[in-house]
Amino acid sequence: MTQKDLTKGPVFSTMCLFAFPMILGNMLQQAYNIVDTWVVGRFAGPDALAAVGAAFALMTFLTSVLIGLSMGSGVVFSLCFGGQDKERLRYSICASFLITAAVTVFLTALPLAGVDAILVWMNIPQEITQMTKDYLVLVFWGIPAVFLYNFFGAYLKAIGNSVVPLYFLGISTVLNIVLDLVFVARLGRGTWGAAAATMISQYIAAFGIAAYVLVRSEELRNAFRNFQIRKESVREIANYSVLTCLQQSVMNLGILMVQGLVNRFGTIVMAAFAAGVKIDSFAYMPAQEYGNAFSTFIAQNAGAGEKERIRKGIRCGLATSVSYCLSVSLVLFCLAKPLMLIFVDAYEAEIIAAGVRYLHTIAPFYCGIGCLFLFYGLYRALGEPGMSVVLTVISLGTRVALSYTLSRIPAVGVMGIWWSVPIGWGLADLAGALYYLKKKVDRY
Repeated sequence: MTQKDLTKGPVFSTMCLFAFPMILGNMLQQAYNIVDTWVVGRFAGPDALAAVGAAFALMTFLTSVLIGLSMGSGVVFSLCFGGQDKERLRYSICASFLITAAVTVFLTALPLAGVDAILVWMNIPQEITQMTKDYLVLVFWGIPAVFLYNFFGAYLKAIGNSVVPLYFLGISTVLNIVLDLVFVARLGRGTWGAAAATMISQYIAAFGIAAYVLVRSEELRNAFRNFQIRKESVREIANYSVLTCLQQSVMNLGILMVQGLVNRFGTIVMAAFAAGVKIDSFAYMPAQEYGNAFSTFIAQNAGAGEKERIRKGIRCGLATSVSYCLSVSLVLFCLAKPLMLIFVDAYEAEIIAAGVRYLHTIAPFYCGIGCLFLFYGLYRALGEPGMSVVLTVISLGTRVALSYTLSRIPAVGVMGIWWSVPIGWGLADLAGALYYLKKKVDRY
């Protein structure tokens, strides 16, 4: 199996070549999300678009738990790979699989049992309650697929192989788009059809990547063949994974709470937010994936004891991320309306105007979230995942508190929700930078 040692070679090209397949893979995923939004908005109407948008926030929260566990495990795998400790790697694989599988069972069963209560908690308007429920019930059944794909994908990325996960994600994305067009556009199955397309494509990617890794990786086969749990490995995986999971969960719980607040402003704002968030997510996603690649780079070099290479990687990562964010901010600000028109018919003037206001508020501040993703990756890789949680709490806590406070002021309204986002990013970046400067001499 192809592996990539990130402790050798030029820093800039090594990080970029490793990050590129991850960015491309996530772009494919975001492209699917955009097509999904476009198909639902165009062929099922604004109510269905609002329903899928509201459900998307909840599913992002639930899957973020599994993604966080996998990301935390991936850091441990990277440390083991960088330090050439095969025995520790095998025990870590077993501990990670057991913990993440147990959480998956819980995250699948509980939402299925409580879907009606969830709809009430999310303040879903009555007119779209059934559509939202139809969507959620099916995508809940896809949660085990999210676990399998992210577990095996995290292992591959940890050993420097970011290309294979891209292949399976690409297959899943193409299949998802095709099924969306069949189920929603051709057969008229609305939100149920969109959910079915998502679930089927998720399982194709999950089973495909699992089969590939089990066939190609002797290390992983040995770990599962001689499945053993060691307390030290469980403790290490839990330390990284649970805190990373908490960081991801807090981040997406905050987003979910904001979605609940947005829902109170009616289907026009909900539809605008659903389209705007898809555009927004696609714009800053490369910075997010670059932060994840940056984390793997730092972790491998931390495992190998390459402190000077870590410092070079930090400088390179910051310059690259800021350069990208400045560019995409300019593009998105100028093209906000044409981008909204991709998802919403031109006659829906109110939805378009609300979406443009959202994008014009968020777009100029992407450097804030770009730097925040780097801080998340840095502190995970250097054995301080708790600091990533602190930064997330600052960012999302500020966003939620300001959203609920400002939106109650009649003269501010929904704009208070939009402005809370960059303010939260800025405060978290300030905290991350101050902590780094305090610890730099002693630790890094």
